[in-house]
Amino acid sequence: MKTMKALWLMWKRVGIGFCAAFATTAALAVNDLPGGPAVNQLDLAPAATRIAAEQQWLHYFMLVICMVIFVGVFGVMFYSIFKHRKSKGAVAANFHESTLVEIVWTVVPFILVILMALPATKVVVAMKDTSAADLTIKATGIQWKWGYDYLKGEGEGIGFLSTLDVTQREMSDAGKPSGDDYLLKVDNPLVVPVNKKIRIITTASDVIHAWMVPAFGVKQDAIPGFVRDTWFRAEKVGNYYGQCAELCGKEHAYMPIHVKVLSAEDYTLWVEGKKKATAVLADDPSKVWTLADLTARGEKVYNANCAACHQANGKGGGPIKALDASPIVLDADKNKQLQIVLHGQPNTAMPSWKQLSDTELAAVITFTKNHWSNATGQLVQPTEVAAARK
Repeated sequence: MKTMKALWLMWKRVGIGFCAAFATTAALAVNDLPGGPAVNQLDLAPAATRIAAEQQWLHYFMLVICMVIFVGVFGVMFYSIFKHRKSKGAVAANFHESTLVEIVWTVVPFILVILMALPATKVVVAMKDTSAADLTIKATGIQWKWGYDYLKGEGEGIGFLSTLDVTQREMSDAGKPSGDDYLLKVDNPLVVPVNKKIRIITTASDVIHAWMVPAFGVKQDAIPGFVRDTWFRAEKVGNYYGQCAELCGKEHAYMPIHVKVLSAEDYTLWVEGKKKATAVLADDPSKVWTLADLTARGEKVYNANCAACHQANGKGGGPIKALDASPIVLDADKNKQLQIVLHGQPNTAMPSWKQLSDTELAAVITFTKNHWSNATGQLVQPTEVAAARK
């Protein structure tokens, strides 16, 4: 009796837990994200490029061939087992070295391989043809963000970092996901024009990453010290999402890709606005900054790049060291912190930030040395950062 009662209580708890989990799932219900993942998605992402459409056709074509082979082989096998079973009095035939059978099982697979190889080769060759691009962009994988540099075409000279939006990381840390674009929203999306051939050159500054946007049918590894390339031509205006597809460290899940496809006219306006904004932010490398100005600038740099890991309060968490009351930050030797920020710290989650400008690095170091409980009064000038790079 006691055993039955214990089993009943156990199943009751399981039922309550299941209902609670279902209620939680219902509370966190989200909608399909156009250009991104769909709820309960089973198939490939809707194609936004010709290459992606051809990849999908190839996928279904191969699936049909495999299904025909599966049904044919197992159909014959089960038919033979049923038709020639011992209870029916079947007697096994005694033969070997059938020339006809050997010809059939050689010719049929050969034909199937040719049928699969021809369309597959056509798609693969098209995927690798990066010539005659209208726009060339370098995508640099950095733990854990993407750097984009417009190398050729309209927008040449533009460059920026694309990082997970701070609010997304805060939701993740709090365990309260929200929104259809959860962990896919970035501060600076990659912007390209519609119906233009975009060549993406990939590389990385630290470990292997991978630039992947399913709707474009694109996935290309970004390897330190190597240059790879791929391309796409988006046929529809809109927002398209992807992620780093190579396990690149503890923040791998926080390295999304957001590509915004604009009309030709809107893209031209974006380029003009971006160049004006870049010109406004351009800094005189020899300028001597005041502590107040550097701190104000550094707060913006910190919120955009550092707060995701070290938190807005500077307390860090887990393997991420705190900056508030940190001995390195408080040390009178400014070069110690400067070298860590410039080159990263081996065997830790701290990456190199040399991709930021001298002024941005000087500002963010000055900010950390004079914020929270830190009150060193120290400041780092851009010229000191420039000297440390050499």
